[in-house]
This record gives sequence, structure tokens and C-alpha cells, in this order.
Amino acid sequence: EEVNARIALESSRQKAHSASESLALLHARLREQEAARVQELARASARVARAQRAKEVLTILPGALEVATAAVAQSAQALVDAEAKRQVETAELIELRTEESQARERLAAITDSVHNLEMHMYEKKLQRTTLLERVSEELGLDEATLLAEYGPDVPIPAVDEDDAASPGDTVYVRAEQESRLKQAQRKLDQLGRVNPLALEEFNALEQRHTFLRDQLVDLHKARKDLESIMAELDDTMQTIFHEAFEDTKKAFDEVLPILFPGGSGSLRLSEGEDLLSTGIEVAVKPAGKKIERLSLLSGGERSLAAVALLIAIFKARPSPFYILDEVEAALDDSNLGRLLSVIESLRESSQLIVITHQKRTMEIADALYGVSMRKDGVSAVVGQRVKEAQALAS
Repeated sequence: EEVNARIALESSRQKAHSASESLALLHARLREQEAARVQELARASARVARAQRAKEVLTILPGALEVATAAVAQSAQALVDAEAKRQVETAELIELRTEESQARERLAAITDSVHNLEMHMYEKKLQRTTLLERVSEELGLDEATLLAEYGPDVPIPAVDEDDAASPGDTVYVRAEQESRLKQAQRKLDQLGRVNPLALEEFNALEQRHTFLRDQLVDLHKARKDLESIMAELDDTMQTIFHEAFEDTKKAFDEVLPILFPGGSGSLRLSEGEDLLSTGIEVAVKPAGKKIERLSLLSGGERSLAAVALLIAIFKARPSPFYILDEVEAALDDSNLGRLLSVIESLRESSQLIVITHQKRTMEIADALYGVSMRKDGVSAVVGQRVKEAQALAS
């Protein structure tokens, strides 16, 4: 492309030189014709002057009229001829000036073309220098190596639609490669601006990903350990629950006849074999009644059935202390007496704290504690050991 530009520049310069020479010749011819026209006009003026003098002579010399008339006619004809010649020369001058103007326009166009070619060559040289510097900085290749390995005469690898190199080479075609370059540039523009912090963000995200991946592995391991522990806990809970339920059921069967003489009852699981989600159903049938559902029993019977279950739990899993809060509030005297007998049996191995308003319950206690209001309106805790009070009373 640079060679073609040089050839075009030299051709333009030759054309400009030829046009300049033609213009100089036209100027010379124009000056010659102008000088000839001036001389002819001078001669015509001289002839007119002579004709005028001839007329004067004619007036003076009538005999010379014919000669003068002929001279005047000849001069007039010469003047007409000179005017015709002048018009022809004027037309030629106009034509020459037109040609000169056209030549000047062509010269200006050629000069502009030469200037444009020089600017184009300068831009190409600048682009070439920039590209060579970029190739040297980015690829580390000099001009000779670049032309030897990637010149227009070097076949290029065939590329499929996925931009993956395939076997075989393709002849370099500038139009095709420029089209590929534009497509690649559009794809690059679609990617957006380059984030200068992308590499740092990638490293941070990669470290975060590695950390989270390790954490995920630890979590999976911990989950397996927890599932194993939960399975062991489920087995242990089922075993403990089953043993506790069997012991409570056995104790319930012992306590129920005491609280419900002549009655019957049982404890059973509501969900069968699923010990982790099952509930406990309490069935109580007092003596002389056919009903077993707790909702159909009286308030005192329901309270006594609940106390029976509570006492059965106490006996199945004994504890040093038990706290009962007005459990006998809804019981009549006969049922209260049976409950007190059960409480007496619990006293053999445990201590009981009972909140009550029943006098009979207070009578079997070892010590009583209550709250009394003094004369000044302040509440005070009052305590008394029952056996000591009975001894003092006796």
C-alpha cells in the first residue's frame, strides 16, 4: 500500500509539472497575441489618421478625391478586417483563459490529491510505527519476525464457528480478516469495559471460594457426625423412653388401685412403634362406671387420674424432692384420704413440698410455712414444726 501511494504521488507530480508547462505556453501565446493585437490596432489607428488627412487633402485637392476615397475605403476595409481579427483573437483569448482556469483547477485538484496522499502516507507511517511499538511491547516481536511469521503471504489457520483452530490453512484475504476483526471487536465491545480490579477481585473471590469449599467440607463432615450422634441419641432416647414408660406403666398399675379402689386403668402409646413422636394415652375406669375417657369423668376424678400418672412417674424415676401445688384442691374427703396415703408412701424415700389449703394435708406435714399479715400491714413468713407444736400442746 505504501508503494502504491508513492507511485500515485510521483504520477501526480508529473501531471502537475506538465500542467505547469502547458500553462506557461498558454501564457506566452497569450502575450504574443496581445502584442500583435496592439500592433494591429496601432496600424489601424495610423491608417485612420492617414485617411483623415487624405480627406483633408481631398477637400483641398478635389482632384485627389478618388485616390483619397480609395485610400479611405481601403483603410475602412483594413479597419473592418482588423476588428474581425481582433474579435477572433479575443475569442481565442477567452478560450485560452478558460483553458487556463481549467488548468488551474486541475492543478489545484492535483495539488490537493498530492497533499491528501502525503497525509495518508504520513498516517500510514504513524500507524505502522504505533503497531510495531505495540507488537514489540505486547508480543516481543520485531518487524522482520512479524512479517516472516504473520505476513500477508503466510497462510493462516482455519477457524471454525466456535473460534477453535481446526486442521488446515487458509490463504490470507484482507477483506475476510477485516470482517473477522470487526466481529471480534463487536464481541469485545459487548463484554463492556475492562475492570482494572478484576484480577484482585478474582483472587479474593477464589480465596473466598476455597474457604467456603473447605467450610462446606467441614459442614458435610459435621453434618455426618451430627447425624451419627442424632442417630445414637435417637436410639438412646428410645431405649430410655421405653424403659421409663414401662416403669411408669408398672407404677401406674400399682398406684391406680389405691386411688381408684375397684377401678381399672392403663397407659398406652398413641403412635405404636414410633417412640420418638408417640404420645401417651391415659385410660381410667372408676368402679361402677363404664366410661374410660378422661373428658367424661368428673373434675375430681380427672384430677385424681392426673395425680395417679404423676405419682407413677415419681415412683418410676425417684427424686430427692417433689413439689406439689394444690393437687388435692378438687378432691373430696374420701379421695383426699387415699391421696394422702400415697403421699405417705413417698415420704419414705423422698421429701415433699406441698402447697395446699387442705387441713388434713397440713396435719400429716412435718413443718408448716405460711404468710401472715402483721398489725402494721406488712406480710411475714410464719413457720412451725407440727410435731413440736403437738408435743407442746399435749
